[in-house]
Amino acid sequence: MSKLEIFDPAMCCSTGVCGPSVDPDLTRVASVVYSLEKRGFDVTRFNLSNDPGEFVENKKVNQVLQEKGADALPVTILNGEIVKDSSYPSNEEFSDWLQVDAADLKDKPQTRVTIDIDKL
Repeated sequence: MSKLEIFDPAMCCSTGVCGPSVDPDLTRVASVVYSLEKRGFDVTRFNLSNDPGEFVENKKVNQVLQEKGADALPVTILNGEIVKDSSYPSNEEFSDWLQVDAADLKDKPQTRVTIDIDKL
């Protein structure tokens, strides 16, 4: 099975819903990652704010950062090879690389909250 790694720029989280406004591209990527994980794909995201050691230890990412600077982030690696830098892959690119129907990459993470109104 393919291994996908995404090296994100420094940010508080990868959902895209933090900060002064929602980033639709980040929410799209979060949905794609969720969909891929649901289908058993090995997907890992590294955030420069939380995982700086991963950016140093990965020689390919480190080289891109040395050559292009932090503007090269995000960097996407598929099976150990950089497939894209400076922007997030489109759903079509994810689909092509991982042989998944693009329509199957739009699952939304769901959280269920139970409230016991008898305790209120």
